Amino acid sequence: MKSKIIGHLKQLSITRKAILIVIVFLVTGYIFCLPGQLFQVPYSTVVADRHGALLGARIASDGQWRFPPRTTIPDKMKQCLIMFEDKYFYHHWGVNPLSIGRAIRQNLKNKHIVSGGSTLTMQTIRLARNKPRTFKEKFIEMILATRLEFRASKEEILSMYISHAPFGGNVVGLDAATWRYFGHPAEELSWAEAAMLAVLPNTPSMIHLSKGRDALLNKRNRLLKQLREKEIIDESTYELAISEPLPDKPHPLPQIAPHLVSKLYQEKNGEYSVSTLDKDLQIQIEGLAERWSNEFGRSDIRNLAILVIDIRTNQVAAYCGNVHFERKQAGNQVDVIQAPRSTGSILKPFLYYAMLQEG
Repeated sequence: MKSKIIGHLKQLSITRKAILIVIVFLVTGYIFCLPGQLFQVPYSTVVADRHGALLGARIASDGQWRFPPRTTIPDKMKQCLIMFEDKYFYHHWGVNPLSIGRAIRQNLKNKHIVSGGSTLTMQTIRLARNKPRTFKEKFIEMILATRLEFRASKEEILSMYISHAPFGGNVVGLDAATWRYFGHPAEELSWAEAAMLAVLPNTPSMIHLSKGRDALLNKRNRLLKQLREKEIIDESTYELAISEPLPDKPHPLPQIAPHLVSKLYQEKNGEYSVSTLDKDLQIQIEGLAERWSNEFGRSDIRNLAILVIDIRTNQVAAYCGNVHFERKQAGNQVDVIQAPRSTGSILKPFLYYAMLQEG
C-alpha cells in the first residue's frame, strides 16, 4: 500500500513538473511573441522648416507616401477614430469579447463576413503583420493585441495605427493623408475632414475620392451625426461639418527648397528632418531667384543659387540651390550650392567683397 502511495506521489510530481514546464514555455512565448520593432516598412523623407512647416517630401522606397510615425494624434481625429472604429478602446485589453460575439452573430445571420469585431489594437497588429484574413490569423491577432497592450500605452497604440493605416491609393498614414487630401497639417483638421479620414481606412479600396464618393460622404455624415448625438460636437458645428464638401482630388505636396529636400533625401532617407530654414523667407528668396533668372536668361545665364545665413546664429535661413527645379532640363536640378568649385571660383566672393568695400 505504501509503495502505491509513493508511486502515485511520484506520478503527481511528474505531472506537476510537466504542467509547470508547459506554463513557463507559454508565458515565455507570450512575452517574446512581439518583435522589437512592430512595423518593418520604409518611410518617406520629410523636411520641415524651423517652425515645423512642411517644405517638401520624397516618396518611400516602396512607392508609398508614408510619413515617419507621429507620436501624438490630434484630438478631433482621435474622437472620430474611436467613435467609428472602437468605442470601448480605453476599456479593453486589446480584445473586446462583446464585439467579437456581435461579429460572430452578424456573420452567421448574414451567412458571410459583414463584421470582424476587431479592436483598434487588433487592427494595428494586422497592419504590422500584413497577412491574409483567416480565422487562424484573427486568433493570432487577438493574442498579439493583448501583448501589445502590455508593451505600449493607449496613446502609443493609437499613434501606431494612425501612422500606418491605408487611406487609399499609395497614401498611408494620417500626415500623408492630410497633406494629400486637404493640403495642410493634421493639427488643422476640421471636424468634417477628421470624420472623412476616420472612415476611409475601413474600406480604402472601395470608397475614396475617385470612386464611391456618395458612400464616403454618407459614412462621414453618419459619423458626424453620432458625434452630435454623443454631444462631442454641438448642433451648429454639426451643420457646418455636413455642409463641407469632400475634396475633389489629391493635392500636390509642397515643393519648397527642393534642392535641400533632395540633399537630405540622400543623407537621411526615410527620416523627418527639421531644418533651420524659415518657410516665408524661403518663398521670398525663391521668388527673387526666379526674377533674376529671367533677367540673366537674356545673357544665357541659366543657373543661379542663393544662400542666406543668419550671421547672429550662423544658421542657414534660406537655401535656393537653383531655379526651375521642376523643369528637369538645362541643369536645373543641379544644386549649385553643393557643386564643386575651382580654386578661382572659391576666391571670387572674397574679391567681390573687397571690391564692394572699395566702392
